[in-house]
Amino acid sequence: MISIKHLFVWWHKYTLGTFLKTLFFGKFVGKDEEGNKYYKSKKDERWVIYSNNVEASKIPSDWYLWIHHTIDNIPKKDEKKFSWQKKHTENMTGTSKSYRPNSLLNPKKSKKYDTWKN
Repeated sequence: MISIKHLFVWWHKYTLGTFLKTLFFGKFVGKDEEGNKYYKSKKDERWVIYSNNVEASKIPSDWYLWIHHTIDNIPKKDEKKFSWQKKHTENMTGTSKSYRPNSLLNPKKSKKYDTWKN
């Protein structure tokens, strides 16, 4: 249900406007592995209610294609994936789990470059 924080801020799943739009015009079409819920209106508007904090990179690729009208078929959970496809992860940039090259982790191993001299 909607709480006080949903009235004024958008980073807690949804705002009051999104809640009302979902309540009156939204038709639930599916849910992904992360718990994000996807809705559609009669005018073919599509939106997502995030399970936790709002982060666009949390949307898996198959739902990304659907929400941006690239495909019309709603993604299925039991849809077979290729062996080379990895499980979806959100963008970790700016967190402690972000990718760091070895040169940043071990500065002694990185190659030193001389600056341009005039």
